[in-house]
Amino acid sequence: EVQLVESGGGSVQAGGSLRLSCAASGFTFDDFAIGWFREAPGKEREGISCIVGSDGDTYSADDVKGRFTISTDNTKNTMYLQMNGLKPEDTAVYYCAAGVEVAADCPEQEFDWWGQGTQVTVSS
Repeated sequence: EVQLVESGGGSVQAGGSLRLSCAASGFTFDDFAIGWFREAPGKEREGISCIVGSDGDTYSADDVKGRFTISTDNTKNTMYLQMNGLKPEDTAVYYCAAGVEVAADCPEQEFDWWGQGTQVTVSS
């Protein structure tokens, strides 16, 4: 059974940093595509960053490039999202996800399993 459990959310001031973790079980990162998404109040869930394929091709949304970095620790079967230079508009519930077959731009509908989400709040 595939399970994903996020942690590391919290409250931070603008300009600060947080690192989100997603502990995975039931699969290895070589098998599936993995990604991070977020859902802000009143908005649809959007993709942030993901890793697709055995070559580890990475996709990141334009508004987080240079600020957010996705990574994995295969020894711990854990994925991370390092978030630097946080802005109030980054406030959202953040989700990790995994999928069997996912296109290079990581469309949300192609991910099969989701974590429960973790809240990130950035104050100005």
